[in-house]
Amino acid sequence: MTNPRTALVTGGSRGIGGAIAERLAAEGYSLTIAARQEAALLDAAQRLRKVHGVEVHTVVADMTDEDQVRALGAAHAERFERLDVLVLAAGLGTAGPVATMSKKTLELMLNVNLRAPIALLQETLPQLRKSAALEPGRGAKVIALASMAGVAGEAGLAAYGATKAALISLCETLSLEESSAGVAATAISPGYVDTDMTAWKRSQLDQAAMLTTGDIAEMAMAITRLSSNAVVPNIVISRAGSELWRA
Repeated sequence: MTNPRTALVTGGSRGIGGAIAERLAAEGYSLTIAARQEAALLDAAQRLRKVHGVEVHTVVADMTDEDQVRALGAAHAERFERLDVLVLAAGLGTAGPVATMSKKTLELMLNVNLRAPIALLQETLPQLRKSAALEPGRGAKVIALASMAGVAGEAGLAAYGATKAALISLCETLSLEESSAGVAATAISPGYVDTDMTAWKRSQLDQAAMLTTGDIAEMAMAITRLSSNAVVPNIVISRAGSELWRA
């Protein structure tokens, strides 16, 4: 193999995306990481290079802007000759009841949680297929961060849960269409994970009771090691306790 495996990680500067990028770098992947905030992105890239000695390309991209999303995929293709793992970790969640949900809120979550992943998949599928052909026994993987709220509804998370349910369906359909060519997609649907995004929940739920970013990164890395014969549509990760199907 003349070129190292590569991965593109959205939301790669922190949280779950950052944890997955860290694990990928530790295994020698060259990376493209993307996020909205340039300073945080550059800091993350510098640390990954220093600790793991891998090539890290940074792209500032706003997931609400389809042109920027497609440019991200093109930037990876220009920098690297292959794409073995696409991690769709960028996401947005806003709580509120259906009765008072604003059009702006709905559109924002649709753009970030669903439209951006579709656009990036369309842009990067040629690269994923190419990498799958280079290693037919391993194939190429798409890993999308969904949510328990996309599997079992939770009051106050209607729009968020609906977009994550759509993301789960997107992964299933992509595998149906592309797995024969070695490209398979997996959604990971966790309960509450201890990140900045769940800070609003800490008054009701102890941080110590939440899942860790390491838990999710561990599952993501397991997916990358599967053969091309294996398709895992969705991995649901519940928190410990007496209620299984809740975030």
